[in-house]
Amino acid sequence: MKTENILSPQESILVITNAIAKTKENIAKNSFSFLLWGWLISIASFAFFILEQYTTFSFYFIPFPILVSLGIIISLLYYSKRKSRSTLTYIDHFLGKMWMVLGISFLVVVFMNVSQGHAPFTYTLLIAGIGTLVSGLVLRFKPLTAGGILFLFSALASIYINEQYIVLWHGFAVIGGYLIPGYLLKKSKA
Repeated sequence: MKTENILSPQESILVITNAIAKTKENIAKNSFSFLLWGWLISIASFAFFILEQYTTFSFYFIPFPILVSLGIIISLLYYSKRKSRSTLTYIDHFLGKMWMVLGISFLVVVFMNVSQGHAPFTYTLLIAGIGTLVSGLVLRFKPLTAGGILFLFSALASIYINEQYIVLWHGFAVIGGYLIPGYLLKKSKA
């Protein structure tokens, strides 16, 4: 026969207080990915634009594969260490799985577009918008929600931008969608 632990009112309040404190601590930790990927992708976007527009270098796209590979390695190392050191909340678990699926989607979309001779930027902005918007809504963090909406708007607007400037548009969208909310998230107290 199973017995239930009955908590006193003080013990119940302590459990709730600890859960809230853990959630607040974990929310700020979610800023890592937004900052890492914000910096890597914005740098790759601007480097791509400069190499394509102002040099004769035929591999002007090279900043993306180099920086994305670096980002994948750093992310795997960071999250494997974090997973072993702390308890994951349901929100951490959900967001981790969602971004893993979206990360795979980024790679698939880039591969499909490049194979067809198209720039993938409109679709990567769309995927970033979905992930950032959902993250903002789940974390109840308005700057991330706004970043997700900015990404979705940027994806839509990108279809009207001259092809030679779309990567520049992409870089600025990443600053507004990942970096600014990421820094606000890092400083937040939930």
